Amino acid sequence: MKIATWNVNSIKARLDNALAWLRQANPDIVCLQELKCEGHAFPAQAFEELGYNVLVHGQKTYNGVAILSKFTPEDVTRGLAGEEDDTQARYLEAVFARKSGVVRVASIYLPNGNPLGTEKFDYKLRWMDRLRAHAKALLKLEEPLVLAGDYNVIPTPLDARHPENWVNDALFQPQSRARFRTLLNLGLTDAIRQVHGDTPGLYTFWDYQAGAWQRNNGIRIDHLLLSPQAADLLTSAQIEREVRTQEKPSDHVPVVIELKA
Repeated sequence: MKIATWNVNSIKARLDNALAWLRQANPDIVCLQELKCEGHAFPAQAFEELGYNVLVHGQKTYNGVAILSKFTPEDVTRGLAGEEDDTQARYLEAVFARKSGVVRVASIYLPNGNPLGTEKFDYKLRWMDRLRAHAKALLKLEEPLVLAGDYNVIPTPLDARHPENWVNDALFQPQSRARFRTLLNLGLTDAIRQVHGDTPGLYTFWDYQAGAWQRNNGIRIDHLLLSPQAADLLTSAQIEREVRTQEKPSDHVPVVIELKA
């Protein structure tokens, strides 16, 4: 079973890119982030014609997450509990049947948190606390779980070409990184690091500015975190760098894992 995550940075702007990549990579489940459209405006038919079931938790102009799957989704959850007045579309979860049981998958678009010293950073930290509480509850189910998405967190200096350039950014703050570690400390596994160890240069995002792509000035902020049951099934994990060479690309690229069926 091939599961992918990709921040497309506007599904309407990146529709042709997304369809081309899906035809080539043929993943079974795809978590998309930063759709920048409401659910009714999501181009579902184009993906359905490729054989995908479509789940969307959208928001006008901002945010938005989706899950495309070749399996029928069940037990769908839209939104993350913990703040009743939070209307931002950042979390979508569903269960999918596979040959030997089920897998639970969530598409996550964690808040950016910039600029520092504002409510946006406080919201990021609260959201991460809510995610940890939810993940802790899900782990009690003892089933394969994949929490996939754009976490907007650079976990370690190894995950940035120039970590010194990010010390004043919300993505690399001690509080952000500490909360990411609390997720891992629940028993979750970072799929890319599990497969590739401390290999440097594994980036998933390159800014559009200052020739970041051409200079390989990247960061790794798109992650797939696995429950112990999912980690036991992990056979591969890779970053699809070549997608960044497409015309009018997203500033993120897909990250793909494979689990035993």
